[in-house]
This record gives sequence, structure tokens and C-alpha cells, in this order.
Amino acid sequence: MQREILARKNQITLVSGILILIGLFGHFVLHSTVVFNTAFIIASILGATPIAIQAYQSLKVKVISIDVLVTIAVIGAFAIQNYEESAIVTFLFLFGSYLEQRTLNKTRSAIRSLTEMAPESALLQTENGEFVEVDVDDVDEGAILLVKTGARVPVDGTVLIGEGHINEASITGESLPVTKVEGSGVFAGTILENGTIQIRADKVGEDTTFGKIIELVEEAQDSKSEAERFIDRFSKYYTPVVLVIAFIAWLFTRDVELGITILVLGCPGALVIGVPVSNVAGIGNGARHGVLLKGSEVIGDFSRVDTIVFDKTGTLTVGNPEVAEKAYYNEDTEIILGYLASIERESDHPLAKAVLKEIGETTFSSVENTEVVKGGGIIATVEGKRVAVGNVALMEREKVGLNEQARQDIARFEKNGNSLVLTAVDGELTVLMGIRDQIRPGVKEDLQALKRLGVKDLVVLSGDNQGTVDLVAAELGLTEAHGHMLPEDKSAYIGKLQEQGQIVAFVGDGVNDSPSLALADIGIAMGSGTDVAIETSDVVLMNSDFSRLPHALGLTKITARNMKQNILIAVGVVLLLLGSLLFSDWMNMAIGMLVHEGSILVVILNGMRLLNFSLKGDKKGTVTDPKSDFILEK
Repeated sequence: MQREILARKNQITLVSGILILIGLFGHFVLHSTVVFNTAFIIASILGATPIAIQAYQSLKVKVISIDVLVTIAVIGAFAIQNYEESAIVTFLFLFGSYLEQRTLNKTRSAIRSLTEMAPESALLQTENGEFVEVDVDDVDEGAILLVKTGARVPVDGTVLIGEGHINEASITGESLPVTKVEGSGVFAGTILENGTIQIRADKVGEDTTFGKIIELVEEAQDSKSEAERFIDRFSKYYTPVVLVIAFIAWLFTRDVELGITILVLGCPGALVIGVPVSNVAGIGNGARHGVLLKGSEVIGDFSRVDTIVFDKTGTLTVGNPEVAEKAYYNEDTEIILGYLASIERESDHPLAKAVLKEIGETTFSSVENTEVVKGGGIIATVEGKRVAVGNVALMEREKVGLNEQARQDIARFEKNGNSLVLTAVDGELTVLMGIRDQIRPGVKEDLQALKRLGVKDLVVLSGDNQGTVDLVAAELGLTEAHGHMLPEDKSAYIGKLQEQGQIVAFVGDGVNDSPSLALADIGIAMGSGTDVAIETSDVVLMNSDFSRLPHALGLTKITARNMKQNILIAVGVVLLLLGSLLFSDWMNMAIGMLVHEGSILVVILNGMRLLNFSLKGDKKGTVTDPKSDFILEK
């Protein structure tokens, strides 16, 4: 019975709120005492039931929780027929609990999502050389497997026969598919975008890199126990003190009403609603500005972050490779670009797609005698001309002469972190294109804003090569940059920072980021990232708008401050009421109730100020909060 009642706490809260509205309607509109009292009596009993159950359960384990005080206060208010107080207190308490807990279980679905992404079957070579589909759990180390275009690699292994392009974003975060040839290593969970390969299974099941990712997420989530709320910690002292004061007052005066009045005035109505209203306003502001904050605990932790670690691809960069630089060495540019487009449109390689996007509309020609050069590029005949498209090694193979200007351009493009696509026609270099993943517009300014908000260290971790990562770090002014990082390397690095006492936030967007997102004190996911990354995270930047990150940090800082203000207001009012009741003659139930309800209104209005929060420079028509980079709109 108790479980059923607690399981329906949200429905009880809703019904209680409706009854309170009915009671107010009956009092102010219908002027009916019967409707007013009936609605509030039912709301009091209904709302007090789950609170009383929680109080009973806490007392069973010898803990005097805030539920105990609320229960006693409600019974007291009910006993002296102050039904509106008992009803409102129970509703506020239940509503606050609802706001605090509504998002706590979201990350658990991430484990299920990861499991669903894991390969389920594999094409296993039998003794007669044929390949049959088997369950991936039936694959042993040393087995020979076949992977076709579009399939997931079922195990960690080594390519024995064939070649192809594999999308390793789920493991390394690398935006460009990696060419795999004989002897290359492959990871379970990655996707073969084109080609056909046979691999030898080196690691299977939980021993694969993908299996380790799932394990890391599970461990990280298990290690993130819910922090005990400040109000609960405070109530360990507050609740017994109020109870003792009420009992002592009754003991010396034998005035039951005085004892009940102390409990009623000591009931933490403003304390109960103060923190939730700040949370609701802060979360509402975040949602309006494209930031999803998953609960009050997130707000508190995020406000204290001093180190932010970033994944590179899809986070600091756009995630889609584009032609960043180009050079032409022939006057017939339009004709040459037509040849290039004609060849590239027959390829599904990401670099080819970037080239086609750069060229745009053009005249296509028929392509003949196509030859794919392993690790080099493509050679074909277009309108009777021999056209070679590929890297520098292919140009050397074709004995294409590279003059001093071309060599300088190649060196400069490579230094800038580009992948090179060269085009030669009949042995003459005609076009050079540099392709790279572009840095998100405005990221540098956003990172500077984070520093102004108190973040000391900005670190980038990436599966890309160290040279590319260093270029990004230098351009953006980051504190540290580390390349060639697998998921376990990233999470280990974050763990190291935490051991040093740093409060770490991690920003990422892929499956490979989920262990780090879960392990970090605050995980921040880009909204266009995978469902796993979003569900594992504590904060989501909707539409992958990186510029919302400074707003999110500033918002959590001022929201945390606002919560502390409301706690001080609530506790201060209670102390004032109790002190006045015990040590003055002017305090009575009516005045106490007026001040008590007034304090609730004050904390609500204080919390609602957060709805208009913004950062300096975000919008026009704002006024500055002199203590920070924060502003509140007029």
C-alpha cells in the first residue's frame, strides 16, 4: 500500500493543487466556507499521506528528516483548523520533490541505447570456406569474418583481405572515414562505409573497445551517486531544533496551541519552495535559450566548474569536412574542375563529397578506364585525357612534376591541418585543394567568455592526430591539447583531473564521448549528437549551438546564488517568527501566517528574476549585475 501511494506522488500533487484552486475559487468567488474548507481538508489529507509515509520510513532508520517536521506541522495546523496552511504546505513540499526528481533517471536509458548499437551478428568463415551468419557471442578469437559495405564490424580485429573506408566516429570521434587495407586494425561497432574486407578476430565480446565503452559508462554512472541536498542536510539540525523548541514551550506553558503554533510557523514553506522555484526559473531560462539543464544537482555542480574538457570533432569543429584552401595552376580552370567533378561523383569518399560541394554546378563528362590506386586515389580517362586525383604519393607515382610554388602550397596546406586532394591532367598538376573540418564560427569568443566566468583550464581531447589538434588549440587559445585519444584515454584523463581536485565538465557529441560525459562532474552534449551522448549528459546544448555554453555556465552560477539567497530568506524568516513568538508579546498566529506566506511570495519573486537572466552582450536593452558578467533584462 505504501509503495503504491509513493508511486503516485505526482498524481497526488496534481490533484492536491487542483483542490487548492477549487478552495480558493470557493472562498473568493463563491464566498462559500463549505467549499473552501472541504477542498482544503481533502487536499491536506491527500497531500500529507505520502509525506507521512516518508516520515515514518525515515524514523524507522532513526533519521529525523524534514518529512517528519512537515508531517507534524501539518497535523498541528489541521488540529487548530488551519486547513489552508496544511494544504498549501503539503502541496509545496510535494511539488518541490517532483521538480527535483523528474530528471534523475534519464541517464539510465543510455546503457540500453549503447547495447542496442553493439553488433549482434557476424559472417563467420566455416571449414569449407563459406561464410555463414552467426550470433556475435559465438565468435571466438582467431576466427575469420567477412564484413560487407554498410555493416558494423563485429569484433576488434585485423584486415586480412580487401580494403575499404570505415567510419570510426563511434570510437575515435574522427569525422573522416579511415582507409583500411591489409594489416590495418579495425574496431567493433564501427561501420564499413564502402568496400568488402575479411578480418581476423583479435578481441571479442566485452574485451572489444566498444565493449569497454559500455563498461566505462556503467562504471561512471554507478560512481555518480546523488549528492545529498543542502536542505536535507540542514534539516538534520533544523527539524530536531524546532521540535525541541515546540516541546519545551508546551512543557513550560502547558499551552498546546503555542506548541502547535511554533510547529506551524517553523514549517519550512519558503525553504521548501525556495530552491525549486529557483531551479524552475533557471531551467526555464535555459530552455528558452537552447540549454537543457537536467535538474538542480546539475546546476550546483556546474556553477563550480573550473576545468572544461572538449572533444574536437563536432564540438569545437563543425563535424563536416569542407574545402578550406585551394590553388589553381592552369588557366582552363572550369574545364579541369569539370573533369575533377566527373571523377569524384563516382566516389562516395567524404573528401570526394567535399570536393563536389565546393565545385557546385558544372559540366560532367563521361569517365573511362577508372583505376583505384590503393592508398593513393583514382586515375581515369576523361575526354581522352589521363586525369589523376589523389594525394602527393599518387602524383609521384604518375611522375607529375611539382614546381616550387606547388611544393610551398602543399607544405602550407598540410601545416594548416588539411587533407590534400591534387588533380593532374596528362602529367601536369592543375588543382590543389585542402580539406579540413572547420572550426565553429564564434568558438574563440565563446571560450574567452568561459574564462571570464571563472574557468581556469580549457582542454581538447581528440582521436585526431596530434598535429591537427595542436593547430586547433593554438587557434582557439586552449590550455592543453591531446590527440590520438581513445575513449578510455579520455575518461582516464578526466579521472586524473578529478583526482587533482578539479571540478571537470566535458563537452562532446558522440558515442565515444559517453564514458567521459558520464564520468565528468558535468557532462555537456551537443544537441545534434547521438542519443546516447545526450542521455548520458547533464546539460544539452540544443541544435549544437556552442554559443549557448557561456550562457549555460553563467545561468547556473547566478541560479546557485539565487538558491542560496532563497534559503537565507526562508531560514531568516523562520528564525524571526520563532524568536518573536517566544520573546515578544506582539507575535501571534495571524501575524505569523502573514509573514510566513509573505516569505513564500518573496522567494518566488526572487527566483522568477532568473527568467530574465542574460550575459553581457547577449541582448540589447539590459542592465548589468555589477558583481559578475551577468545581466538581467529590463
